[in-house]
Amino acid sequence: MLRQLKTALIFLGIFTVITGIIYPLFVTGVAQALFHRQANGSLIAENGKSVGSDLIGQPFSDPKYFWGRLSATAPFPFNAAASSGSNYGPSNPALIDAVQTRINALQAVDPGNNQPVPADLVTFSASGLDPDISVAAANYQISRVARYRGLSEAQVSTLVSKFTEGRQFGILGEPRVNVLKLNLALDALP
Repeated sequence: MLRQLKTALIFLGIFTVITGIIYPLFVTGVAQALFHRQANGSLIAENGKSVGSDLIGQPFSDPKYFWGRLSATAPFPFNAAASSGSNYGPSNPALIDAVQTRINALQAVDPGNNQPVPADLVTFSASGLDPDISVAAANYQISRVARYRGLSEAQVSTLVSKFTEGRQFGILGEPRVNVLKLNLALDALP
């Protein structure tokens, strides 16, 4: 029995070194060499300072910015350490209240907008971290953003078009707009 315990401990040590040290170092090295930006979080920098990631949403509530999806992460929205959805079913009163609250907020800052509110502006992101909105959600907000920034709707619409990403590999998903990138581009306008 002592011989089996010794063999087991030797293999435990060997596999701990292989799977706990060598393999992670190898994978990290390959990722840093081939996909440096992605391996470091796909960070977006402005003036040498990190302002966010193009993979994780950020809360925007100022009317001069485009707003993203709702986030149900705890203890604060878009908490990357606590990715989660709301898990509310369609008949749950809490979901209905959250949707109505968001509709009211959108209408309060843009009372003249009579377009139907896109679903992704009033529902929670499945991960709580979604950085993108649909093209319809971006288009819905153009008039408000243009008005609050003193820009023409054509200028803002052109910017939305510039930051619209197509389907992944041309077939997966829907066209989308990264909210952080779009808002940073708005801030960069003269």
